[in-house]
Amino acid sequence: MTPEDEALLQQSVETIAAILHRNTPPEQLKTLEGIEQAIREQTQQSVLPQLGGFFIAAATDTTDGYERTLRSILGSLKLTSEQAKRLQVKPGSQISPLLERCCLRVSANVSYQHTTDDVELFTGIRISAKTQQRLAQRQTFPSPIASDPVQEASIDGGNVRLVVPPGHQPQWKQYKALRVAPIKLHGAWWDDNESLLQWLHEQPLAATLTCLGDGHDGIWNLFSQITPEVERREILDWFHLMENLHKVGGSLRRLAQARTLLWQGKVDETLQLFDGSQLAQVRRFCQYLKKHRQRIPNYDYLQAEDICSVGSGAVESTVKQIDRRLQISGSRWKLKNVNSHLAPRLER
Repeated sequence: MTPEDEALLQQSVETIAAILHRNTPPEQLKTLEGIEQAIREQTQQSVLPQLGGFFIAAATDTTDGYERTLRSILGSLKLTSEQAKRLQVKPGSQISPLLERCCLRVSANVSYQHTTDDVELFTGIRISAKTQQRLAQRQTFPSPIASDPVQEASIDGGNVRLVVPPGHQPQWKQYKALRVAPIKLHGAWWDDNESLLQWLHEQPLAATLTCLGDGHDGIWNLFSQITPEVERREILDWFHLMENLHKVGGSLRRLAQARTLLWQGKVDETLQLFDGSQLAQVRRFCQYLKKHRQRIPNYDYLQAEDICSVGSGAVESTVKQIDRRLQISGSRWKLKNVNSHLAPRLER
């Protein structure tokens, strides 16, 4: 911006500010919050729509087509059908793309009624709860593809309770979440392992793929179906391993020794620590070690050389995000088939 433009802009801003100040109720000038709300409300009514209209006309260089009105972050915007087409506004939409994105992001975390209140607080624009619901349910989100080779993949799962007819037994639906790295992408599928594997195979996989998971057989069964062209480095989640170790109980000294040995991947030496014990929890832990022997590497070396992650905390965080979404107050979930060739999805 040239100095001349800066000076002209400053003069215009001062003129606009003086006009808005004269037309602001005195009670709104008593607090900073009141001033913020007053400025936003008045600019969305009288200033920002005109700025938006000017930018739209200049960017599209046309006024052809029928006029339509959109609710936007800038207030109420008027644009023609041809302008909307050139600016990639969806046909029939009454909400601007940026305001729509704000609604969807808030709807992902709270109930639709709370979304209405939150979006109004954040943007100054009120979108009804019904509109929020229709907006979310008509979305189709393309599957993301990593831009760089995927070096790590981790899988975890969870459950959601579904709505059932009165008198029927409660029904639970299982889902599995997959997270890939170093590009942090994730997804979740309801009883649809085939789609999970398909999405993973669509990614640009590195020659050696680190597969992280807890002790659940279903996770390792999925990893075993990865294309044979990719070499798998299977690693048992360190924190899950430690959780099972501490279930053994008993001597703290022995537990500390076992932790040190396992951190170095010494499974046989760890088994010797518990040799001869007849306790049920000890036998279970030893069986667990033998079962996952090939998935217990030298964690110390992997971490020191920064070769790969040793824990599946990232995908567990994804599962927690999904669970928070599923447990929104007042939400009830039911299974809905999109069509015969697509996976089922949940709707609320």
